[in-house]
Amino acid sequence: MNNYRESTAPLAHTVPEACRRLGISRTTIYQLIANGEIRSFKVGARTLIPEESLRTFISNKLEVSA
Repeated sequence: MNNYRESTAPLAHTVPEACRRLGISRTTIYQLIANGEIRSFKVGARTLIPEESLRTFISNKLEVSA
């Protein structure tokens, strides 16, 4: 069952989705993108953030605080 959930999970998130996943504001996510702490890419007018980038960001923050 877990494999199905992982295979249907989005590979990238819109800015509002990424904000909800991290629990941060839209302004903060754009600041993190501008600072290079979170990677993003554009598809048309949409800014998408790879799931891997969110996980890497969290991992990096945990390493710094440890």
